Amino acid sequence: MSRYTGPKARVNRRLGLTVFESSGALRASERRPEPPGMHPRPRKLSTYGEAMREKQKIKYYYGLGERQLRRLFQDAQKATGNTGEQLLLLCERRLDSVVRHAGFATTRPQARQGVAHGHFLLNDFKTDIPSAILGTDDVIYVKRQTNLIQVYGPRVTEYDGVVPDWIEVNAAQLSARVLRLPDKAGITLPVDVAIVVELLSR
Repeated sequence: MSRYTGPKARVNRRLGLTVFESSGALRASERRPEPPGMHPRPRKLSTYGEAMREKQKIKYYYGLGERQLRRLFQDAQKATGNTGEQLLLLCERRLDSVVRHAGFATTRPQARQGVAHGHFLLNDFKTDIPSAILGTDDVIYVKRQTNLIQVYGPRVTEYDGVVPDWIEVNAAQLSARVLRLPDKAGITLPVDVAIVVELLSR
């Protein structure tokens, strides 16, 4: 799941949600917004089917495998508050998600690839782990290499998305700081996480 290389527009259409943000996937989804299949038509899902669909949204959107998702779910169960919200907030705090939120990448797969290739420093240390969970006052930097500065500099300055209020971006330094932990308003994925929690609790 975390290395999905199939037709991304097909996933968007099947889930009825833009989980893949690449320009090709968006254009294809706009051309054929209906669900995939020879004779697409709405169909009633069972409760289990709905839960599986919502779980797929989380896995595709954040690029998680089944084991990664269950590990995050276990961590969410130990946290204080609503388990479903805590699960999604942990996903939002992943290093690749923060890189995407800060505007260093236009898609999550692109952010994940940049981290995996060692393009970023976390608190002045090299890291290539996209799943690293960031906390308050953690800072990520683009490595001071000319080729990387030439790639990421324009992305940050030309980024026209909304940076969450819990992240502070310094375009001149090509850095981003986590000002505070995100709250419920910081969750960017529209998903019925309650039924996913029920599914994962079985």
